[in-house]
Order: sequence, then structure tokens, then C-alpha cells
Amino acid sequence: MKRTSAVLLIILALFGAGIGYLVDHVLTVSGRATFAPSGFLPLLLLLVAAAVLALAWPVRRSVRGRTPGRIDPFRAMRAATLARASSLLGAMMAGFGAGLGVFLLSRPVGPPVGSIVAMAALVVSSIVLVAAALIAEQFCTLPKDLDDRQPDDPATGADAGR
Repeated sequence: MKRTSAVLLIILALFGAGIGYLVDHVLTVSGRATFAPSGFLPLLLLLVAAAVLALAWPVRRSVRGRTPGRIDPFRAMRAATLARASSLLGAMMAGFGAGLGVFLLSRPVGPPVGSIVAMAALVVSSIVLVAAALIAEQFCTLPKDLDDRQPDDPATGADAGR
């Protein structure tokens, strides 16, 4: 599995920002109130960040040799997959919250302080989720084995013993 790239995270954040801005714009044009995320959403994202780190920690301990025995490779893969999915979700949610905030701040009427605080909390908790997920993904990275050499490596060729 390849590591999550920063370019992908930036693209998803920009996509989320566009969606957030568009949602508030459509709501405003149709005469409805703008969207304000629940105060529970940032807390939920922080709980997901803690869970991702908690699931990746035993894999890290096993890789570093601090835990007797081996970790189940399927468990390690599940932890790495959850970490990657969480980083992608966090990037999209950070962009979404930023898009909502940009729309509110671009209006001629000042937004309520509660809305700005809710969106700032969403962006900050989403960034924390991305950071925790990238750290958890690093925890699940296995060191290269000596047996993982490529067939074209000089050490594995026919004249390696000469």
C-alpha cells in the first residue's frame, strides 16, 4: 500500500472547500439559512483521531519489537487502511469547513460568532484528524526485509557470488 500523498490531501481539501462554499451559496440563494455544523462534529472527529492512533499503536509496538510475538498482518492492514481513510476524510472535512467559513466571511452582513467558532472548530479538528491519521499510517509502515530484493538487484543476480 502506498503512503497518502500531500497532493491528494490538498486536492480533497480544495474539493471540500468548493462543496462547502457551494452548499452555503445554494442555501442562501434559495432563501434558507446557511449551514452551520453541529458542535458534536468536531468532537466526533477528535474521537476518530484517537481511535485511529489507538488501533495503530499495537502495530508500531510489534514492528519495533517491543511486543512478544508477531502482529496479525490483516490487523496491521486494517489499521493502515483506516488511517488512510481517516486522512482523506479529515482533508475533505477541513476543506468543507473552510468553504463554509469563506462564504460566511465574504457576505456583506457579519456572521454570528457562534457560526464562525463552529466552523473554526471543524477545521481545527479535521486537521488534527489528518495529522493523527498520517502518524498512524507511519506506525503501520513495516521495515523492508532482506528477502524483499527486486530480481534486478545486483546481489540477487547469477554473478553475485563471484
